[in-house]
Amino acid sequence: MPFETVPDIIVITGIMAAGKSTVAQALAERLPRAVHLRGDLFRRMIVSGRVEVTPDLPAEALRQLDLRHDLAAMAAGRYAEAGFTVVWQDVILGPTLARMVERLRGRSFGVVVLCPSPEAVAAREAGRPKTGYGAWTPEDLDRGLRADTPRIGLWLDSSGLSVAATVDALLERIAETRRGLP
Repeated sequence: MPFETVPDIIVITGIMAAGKSTVAQALAERLPRAVHLRGDLFRRMIVSGRVEVTPDLPAEALRQLDLRHDLAAMAAGRYAEAGFTVVWQDVILGPTLARMVERLRGRSFGVVVLCPSPEAVAAREAGRPKTGYGAWTPEDLDRGLRADTPRIGLWLDSSGLSVAATVDALLERIAETRRGLP
């Protein structure tokens, strides 16, 4: 696959334990000049006053989420301007995905939504040292993902795929990452 067809910024999203960080790292390692931008880093930088996203979505949590996405979009843009392909991974679901698209308008970018089955996510979550679920279950988040997230970019069910096979599928279908984008 010619790397010229890869967008400057590839956003990888999905629910917790969908495989975003693992796939993003593996993808970045396959590209000739790439950055793996972990959007959650901007959340973790808030030392005091951080408000977590919960099902009731407090206004301050949404404000901090928007700030996190603004900062990640700016960083992605700067890396892209410096000649890197940016693989930005984060949980960007529902209407926040449309806002992210607006932040990147005018840039070369694509979107990948990893959407393994809730059962596959639950199995992955059980095998991880960190715990992402508390107030939600994988079924809850998956239901919200599928009902409320705009159908843009490449939606990839990676339930039965290894990390390498997921990256292969993503690269083979790279043109679909631009589907429905401005």
